[in-house]
Amino acid sequence: MMQAAVAEDGLGLPPEFSLVALGAIDGTNAEAVRRAEAGVADGTLIWAREQTAGRGRRGRTWTSPPGNFYASLLLRPECAPADAGQLGFVTAVALREAILDAMPEAGGIELKWPNDLLAGGRKLAGILLESRLTGSRRLDWLVIGTGVNVASHPEDAGRPATSLATLGGPPPVPVLLSAYGRAMAAWLARWREEGFAPVRLAWLRHAAGRDGRLQARLAGETIEGRFADLDETGALMLELPDGALRRVLAGEVFALPG
Repeated sequence: MMQAAVAEDGLGLPPEFSLVALGAIDGTNAEAVRRAEAGVADGTLIWAREQTAGRGRRGRTWTSPPGNFYASLLLRPECAPADAGQLGFVTAVALREAILDAMPEAGGIELKWPNDLLAGGRKLAGILLESRLTGSRRLDWLVIGTGVNVASHPEDAGRPATSLATLGGPPPVPVLLSAYGRAMAAWLARWREEGFAPVRLAWLRHAAGRDGRLQARLAGETIEGRFADLDETGALMLELPDGALRRVLAGEVFALPG
């Protein structure tokens, strides 16, 4: 489903990224995957005004009307497949920075493990990673999709959501795109040069529920514990009621009262 590009001038994106600006598209991740399979270069940034079939984690529908931010970045990182998940945290840190750069009055934006941004405890933005390995089990490409509720947010998403419009006068979406490009280029460069450690520290500074009680819904079980840490790989460390530490690699996490 290839769409005609929409001309955008003066966005001020860093030279590392090549912008593909679209009108309505089924999904920016779907388009980025198609282009990845066709061999397009690292740094291709797909941006759409509207998604007709947007997706979130675990196949959920991402409501995608005009006025919000939808973008997917195609990377071909030279890293082990096991380390590719770190780029979700790179993106979260960069996206938070970009939102505050474009709209300083937003304030108080927190990062929810593993890939959401919250404002006032409500979902403001989400991140979706998709990748493919080569036959030799090397990382061929990685697509990082981002969606931010700018002008509106869903009222029936199954969990509380919010938008930048509820926090004040939201920035124009191209302004947010430009800020995201700058922040993402800077954090990607730092990750490549210094590894995950500075990303982890930056993420933890703004982590939602740090030291609080969490419920983690995993495959086949649900556990509760204190948010103790984020380990050096990006796994969530929960301190269970008996004092033991449990390493959580994937699951749905919810804050508990108390």
